Amino acid sequence: MDPREIETPCYVCDEARLLQNLELLGELQNRTGCVVLLALKAFAMFSTFPLMRRYLAGTAASSLNEARLGREEFGGELHMCAPAYKDSEFEQLLTLCDHMVFNSCSQWRHFKPRIDAHGGGTRCGIRINPEHSEVETAIYDPCAANSRLGVRRVDFESGCLDGITGLHFHVLCGHDADALVRTLLVFEEKFGEFLPAMKWVNFGGGHHITRDGYDIDGLCAAIDDFRTRHDVVVYLEPGEGIVMNAAVLVASVLDVLPNDTVILDASASAHMPDVLEMPYRVDIRGAGEPGEFDYTYWIGGLTCMAGDVFGQYSFAQPLEVGSRVVFEDMAPYTMVKNTMFNGVPLPRIAIEEAGSGRIREVRRFDYQDYRKRLS
Repeated sequence: MDPREIETPCYVCDEARLLQNLELLGELQNRTGCVVLLALKAFAMFSTFPLMRRYLAGTAASSLNEARLGREEFGGELHMCAPAYKDSEFEQLLTLCDHMVFNSCSQWRHFKPRIDAHGGGTRCGIRINPEHSEVETAIYDPCAANSRLGVRRVDFESGCLDGITGLHFHVLCGHDADALVRTLLVFEEKFGEFLPAMKWVNFGGGHHITRDGYDIDGLCAAIDDFRTRHDVVVYLEPGEGIVMNAAVLVASVLDVLPNDTVILDASASAHMPDVLEMPYRVDIRGAGEPGEFDYTYWIGGLTCMAGDVFGQYSFAQPLEVGSRVVFEDMAPYTMVKNTMFNGVPLPRIAIEEAGSGRIREVRRFDYQDYRKRLS
């Protein structure tokens, strides 16, 4: 891909890298018998679903919109897990979902009669909170103090598991297999007594399976051991771990200011909000730390938000109006979290096709997309 030929801003999905990730996940499923689902909350670029469904069993949703997208565009198994369900949406969810996970005993009690009456064979689970933190950033820690996610062991009520066939936990966020092993020890210590009655356990997401250096053998060993001892189906629902390094965001320099700041036609706030929320430093192709190369700049975004800044980077060559800046690893938590703050357009979406390298545009946004969000 030649960034100079890309109309910016534009997300470009690398089909060859995505295929590489999917083949690894297919191998994981073949080795262990586990089932891998795509977490739509991280990545929902449905133009890639025909490729992804060749390797993945289905999708994991957290809202009615995600559930519809998973059912209509991906197919396969559809697992639903949300902090709470609305009465007005529940019947539609029942028609869409194969598995429904409840975040509390009270929600399970409330909806169980409707599930029984539906008679559609929906398999139901409870999300548990093992109260075991592996995530350092509190905003992304499902087991942080006063977490609203999952049922703690102390809060399990009599009859809470009546009709329940599986347990679900989500503890990790960008972790290796050793974090899962530690989590499983706590999970089994606190909830192991319920496992003989379960048919499936969902290990959630946050597994960086396709990252270079990830301990895939350790993950396989943990899954094999758990399945052998408990005779359950094991589900994984990674998001970022499926599409890691499978897309870039190409942006253009619009202006170079006297204080060594450049303004791009992209936005940290609107187009990659995790950069500010986490916060984290996104990699820019060919760039280094401040002072590492001869030309150091603050990289600024296009909105009027004062803090719409990607960070400070250095380059071997000076940036000028029209220069392309390529942000790496832009598939997860970008397109699904974007905003149109300030009326700044959303980036185009394209695919770099495997083999030919042809850039194929699949989505372009315009004023009507902005207007339709308002009233």
